[in-house]
Amino acid sequence: MSIKIFTTGGTIDKIYFDAKSEFQIGDPHINEVLDEANVVFSYEVESLLKKDSLEITDVDRQFIMERVNADSHQRILITHGTDTMVETAKKLLSVDKTVVLTGSMQPAKLRISDAVFNIGYAIAAVQILPKGVYIAMNGKIFDPKITSKNVIKNRFES
Repeated sequence: MSIKIFTTGGTIDKIYFDAKSEFQIGDPHINEVLDEANVVFSYEVESLLKKDSLEITDVDRQFIMERVNADSHQRILITHGTDTMVETAKKLLSVDKTVVLTGSMQPAKLRISDAVFNIGYAIAAVQILPKGVYIAMNGKIFDPKITSKNVIKNRFES
């Protein structure tokens, strides 16, 4: 089984520069995470976007859906910013593959981050879940049709 990983940017790939919290979206960190984890499954990584999710447009979501549909892999992981992850997941509901979206509340480059846990959890989920579109965050699998991000509690909820 081979997994395709599409990256779109978001906090998971942010690089902060100074105390004023200025940042840019860097190269995808998922390669480093998977290398450090010494994974033995087959995967390919393709960067689709390098955007904060608040900047992802309907045109971008259409592009993501087209790339997911065109790819030969049946199991797809998408790293995505958390603010509009649900909207992108809803756009993908018609896809006839197993698609799991994940992200993080803190950049993967930080010493304390949920990124590594969320990536590992999403990798497990994409390997065992049936066809459908899911969000893997906060140690839980969410149905995007009934999910939202609770900004105050900094977590996803159904």
